Amino acid sequence: MTVSVVCAYSNILYREIYQREQQQQRAIRGGSYLFPPISNNIWVERRNREGCNCNNTRKRDFRVNALWPDLSRPSSIEMESIVDSDQLDQILLQAQRNSQPIVIDWMAAWCRKCIYMKPKLEKLAAEYDSKLKFYCVDVNKVAQTLVKRGNISKMPTIQLWKDGEMKEQVIGGHKAWLVVEEVRQMINKFV
Repeated sequence: MTVSVVCAYSNILYREIYQREQQQQRAIRGGSYLFPPISNNIWVERRNREGCNCNNTRKRDFRVNALWPDLSRPSSIEMESIVDSDQLDQILLQAQRNSQPIVIDWMAAWCRKCIYMKPKLEKLAAEYDSKLKFYCVDVNKVAQTLVKRGNISKMPTIQLWKDGEMKEQVIGGHKAWLVVEEVRQMINKFV
C-alpha cells in the first residue's frame, strides 16, 4: 500500500499518517481511500497495491492542524521586572483602573526552581495576554521593604493581585507542571 502526500511540509504529516495507517490496517485490508484536504493545498491518497482507485472510498478527518501553532498569538511573553515600591504602586493603580488583575512572580537569580519556572510562566502569560499582565521581582535586586510588602518567605512565590491587594498565592516548591496548573486555577478564579 502506498501513501502519497502533496503539501509544503509533508514530513510533519508522516507521524500522524503512519499511526493512523497502522490502526486502519488492523481493521481494513486493501481498498482505496481519499482523505479530505487538511488545508487548501494538502491531499492524502491511499491506493491498493495494484495502484487503482476502487469504488470503496471513505473520508477521514485528520486533526493535523493541531500540529501547526497559531502564529497570530505569541507563544510566550516576557515578564516585566518590578524594581521598586513606586513602580509596584503605579502598576497596581493602572491595573485597578483597567479592572484587571496582575500576577507577580517573586524569584531570585540563584534559585534553581525560580529559573526553571520563569519560561513556563511566560508561556502562561501568552495564554492570558489580553486578560491580565505578568510581572517578576528579583528579591535580591530590590529593597527589602518591597519583599516585606509582598510577605515573601519562600521562592518562587507567584501571587495574584487585584484591586490593589494580594488575593491569592502559589508557592512553587514542587514540580513545575503542578505549579503551572495551580497558577492557572488561581487565575481562573479571578478572571
